[in-house]
Amino acid sequence: MSDDYNFYVKRERPEEVYKHVKDYFTKEIISQYASSKSIMKIQEKITLRALEILNLKKKKGLILDAGCGPGFTAMYLKELGYQTVALDIISEFLTYYHIHNLNPILADMCFLPFHSDSFDSIISISAVQWVYRDRDDKIMKKNLIHLAQSFYRVLKFKSSAIIQLYPKSKAIMEDIGKIFTTNTDFIGNFVIDNPHNPKKRKIFLVLKKINETN
Repeated sequence: MSDDYNFYVKRERPEEVYKHVKDYFTKEIISQYASSKSIMKIQEKITLRALEILNLKKKKGLILDAGCGPGFTAMYLKELGYQTVALDIISEFLTYYHIHNLNPILADMCFLPFHSDSFDSIISISAVQWVYRDRDDKIMKKNLIHLAQSFYRVLKFKSSAIIQLYPKSKAIMEDIGKIFTTNTDFIGNFVIDNPHNPKKRKIFLVLKKINETN
């Protein structure tokens, strides 16, 4: 990857200010976020790009939307004909819209409450930076390891996960990729759209499960 572009962001992101995602997403913020048409359109666009990268061959499979928020990605996947399960750690997100048909699950995506080999794909949009954003924080690293292992365990053999994220730096981005591939049998790579345009840049980590779950 080229080093001639930067990750500099003028404003501090919420995940840099708040220790836990629940501290930031108060009822007021949840309402603002979930009712934002612009955020919904952005997430739909990111989801469509994620599907393009995954190149899924069938629509009968089951997709997990990990860290689903109000369910923008899961709802869009459902519109496209995919079976989906929406999971988030914040209960208010799961009840903002009527998403009962998306099988909403209240749980931490670092510790997925599903049987092994349950999903044909996992899509996670704009969530992983809440799990890992400080290279010196051992708890964050441990949680990301748990997340990587959980994703690997619940995916079916030869299936893929895709994670769209907003890392603060190239070092953190590379850490995340390394943690996934050194603590599981995932093989993976980053796909970066518009790498030299910080405003339009989108970063995806694409992971494939190459061995069967023990």
